[in-house]
Amino acid sequence: MSYREYRPHPALAPHVACLWTLRVAGPVSATAPHVHRVLPDNCIDILWQDGGTAAFAVGMMSASILVPASRPVRTVGVRFKPGAAGLFLGLPLAELTDTRAGLADLWGSAAAARLDDALWTSELADAQRVAILERELLGRLALAGPGQPTLALRAVAAFEAAHGDLRIESVAERLGVSRQHFALQFRQQVGLSPKLFARICRFRRALALLREPGRTEDMTTLAADCGYFDQSHLIRDFHDFANAAPGGL
Repeated sequence: MSYREYRPHPALAPHVACLWTLRVAGPVSATAPHVHRVLPDNCIDILWQDGGTAAFAVGMMSASILVPASRPVRTVGVRFKPGAAGLFLGLPLAELTDTRAGLADLWGSAAAARLDDALWTSELADAQRVAILERELLGRLALAGPGQPTLALRAVAAFEAAHGDLRIESVAERLGVSRQHFALQFRQQVGLSPKLFARICRFRRALALLREPGRTEDMTTLAADCGYFDQSHLIRDFHDFANAAPGGL
């Protein structure tokens, strides 16, 4: 399996975390597929694959999923920053949570087919396919306009800066709204509740620290560093979001 990320065009950078390519090479089979675990990352992706698979958007995830590949497959995708996909998809992001939607339903069948043809009809290098997607996204951004920093996006920035170690009430108070209004707007514009979003921020921070070379400290210290009440809360989040113990990833 070969995975690579590409920096977005500067005009896309406020909205797009990266463009990416993935190649799963043979041999794979329906009886013994290659299986890849995808963890929640507070982002929404659109994926285009060769072999006649229709392009689709994957919404915010509240738990990990296992993705099998029963044939060699090439994928090119775009990963949006939290809360930014709505500008390009044109629907409340809560509608996509823990599910997927065909791109033909979101962008129209003609636009989806045109893009599939551009990506897969000719043999192209990965960087050429990324450039095609970038041009498509730049065109859609120009039509949508720059967008304004919404309440939810301001909250996303606060949660990410603190790695999720913030009380929901304090964020709502900082934004000058009630907790109920904040929670409703956040879920519609981002796709998860603010509490769940913050938990995933903490989980991803803990996972990143665990994967640092030479990291040997115990789970109690790691839990304290990441804003968990105790070690058991850290372990619970790993089971909830990765279906594994901290040492099993």
